[in-house]
Amino acid sequence: MRKILITGAAGFIGSHLTELCVARGLKVKAFIHYNSTNCWGWLEEIPVKNRIEVVAGDVRDYDSVYAAMKGCDSVLHLAALIGIPYSYISPLAYIRTNMEGTYNVLQAARELHLKTVVITSTSETYGTAKYVPINEKHPLVGQSPYSATKIAADQLAISFYRSFGLPVKIARPFNTYGPRQSARAIIPTIISQLLYGKNELRLGNLHPTRDLTFVKDTANGILAVAQQKGLHGEVINIGSGSEEAVGELALRIAGLLKKKIRIVKESQRLRPAQSEVERLVCDNTRLKGLTGWQPLVDLNSGLRATIDFIKEYSHLYKPGIYHV
Repeated sequence: MRKILITGAAGFIGSHLTELCVARGLKVKAFIHYNSTNCWGWLEEIPVKNRIEVVAGDVRDYDSVYAAMKGCDSVLHLAALIGIPYSYISPLAYIRTNMEGTYNVLQAARELHLKTVVITSTSETYGTAKYVPINEKHPLVGQSPYSATKIAADQLAISFYRSFGLPVKIARPFNTYGPRQSARAIIPTIISQLLYGKNELRLGNLHPTRDLTFVKDTANGILAVAQQKGLHGEVINIGSGSEEAVGELALRIAGLLKKKIRIVKESQRLRPAQSEVERLVCDNTRLKGLTGWQPLVDLNSGLRATIDFIKEYSHLYKPGIYHV
């Protein structure tokens, strides 16, 4: 891996992965969503932004993906629509971005003979755990339009390996959190409400459990998968191996902020009953065994870092508004 194209580089995980790759001495071309203001998203905030090549385009546009990929030998594909609530409103937007966008990356990589192609998946593809911890052989269940499009994208990627020999790997992170996460995610939702002096938290379902992994650990996991020899056509989980219920998470964050809270369940924040993923716990045995990866940031430390970030960028968070 000499020169890497990172799609979705301006986003939450993508910006941290870009920083990591530069720190590891890799040449990075950052593919960001075109906008008229030439804003680089979270790349504007990273200390290594002058050491990366930034290219604007649209992952839904094959021509811009192909042009951006020229001169690279590897691609780490993170560009996606990720908000589950909005996927109920506009499933077609997720089909176009997550499925067609992944096709564009795969086909361009095939035509340009790239040596490494990593597609970033999600633990949502597993649906509610049928057994725990969830290993890579767990059935895939599309419980939301979002997860369905990610399953389709993953299967398309594996088909390109089987059909054309494209050196594809699937990195499947569980729930990632940390600085730069979007305001609609559960941890920023809880933190921003508490920081704005709200003792009455407005949340959705409190009982589902999630495997929470700090963003720098997730980025390390994705790069470890990319750099590991082989694994073509395979899926590798990235997660901490522990779980926490949403209600318990809210109490933990309130404790860190030394606040007493009352939780109010709001119907608009609830997923449809059959769409709710009740339990996610990662089996990270393969990743650890193959690469030596370990999660280095414990939950309390990661939450404190996230709290500090949201304090610094409080103007970006609007706790009085429900972010779909």
